[in-house]
Amino acid sequence: MKLADSHCHLIYKGLGEQQPEVLARAREAGVLAMLNISTREREWDEVIAVAEREADVWASVGIHPHEADEHPDVDAAKLIEKARHPRVVGIGESGLDYYYDHSDRDRQRASFRAHIAASRETGLPIIVHTRDAEEDTAEILRDEMGKGAFPGVIHCFTASGAFADIALDLGFYISISGIVTFKSARDLQETAARLPVERLLIETDAPFLAPVPHRGKTGEPAFVADTCRFLAGLRGVDADELADATRANFHALFAKTVA
Repeated sequence: MKLADSHCHLIYKGLGEQQPEVLARAREAGVLAMLNISTREREWDEVIAVAEREADVWASVGIHPHEADEHPDVDAAKLIEKARHPRVVGIGESGLDYYYDHSDRDRQRASFRAHIAASRETGLPIIVHTRDAEEDTAEILRDEMGKGAFPGVIHCFTASGAFADIALDLGFYISISGIVTFKSARDLQETAARLPVERLLIETDAPFLAPVPHRGKTGEPAFVADTCRFLAGLRGVDADELADATRANFHALFAKTVA
């Protein structure tokens, strides 16, 4: 298989301390491209540095909704300026998380809209995190799309099939993580089985959410192969073909990776 991991955190604990080994295992597993995601401003330079050093790794700049309260000064202009770097290919992750409510919901919504504005201005895809916030996420995406189109992906998709349809109607891609391999993820499996292949991405969200048969371990990009095999079985297709399709989708969405 020749794969792309559309969302991982290579500087996080569990991966950062053994980054050369983690990258070697990913490459051995057939991972040809990895997107290293930032969640706080203080991570931006380190995330970009990995992408500068490694030809098959790219970077994003963004503020996770958990961190919105701590970053009131990160506006669209700051994101746009940092996104000028040639190795920055996406904006985020950003969005809404009402499950933990680590940040004020109004502050989350304002930060989310700033990220969308940066996505629209730069043409770089916004990487959307949404948890227990489907209605508000859909409302903001629709409202902002009305102001001018922007590309994006719903990362680590765990929402309803109805929300998937909304995202697809807005032109978004949907990224499936190792959660799809969990026995408890019946609804997600049903949705993942029917998503149009031309809008499908696969990710690890490493070091989190290691798929079966690695569940309980530190996740790493190499495990995207396991998720691909499971998803291919779910969809009744060849795993190599699905790997090729999702890797092509990764480069189509994150077009700066082939610039």
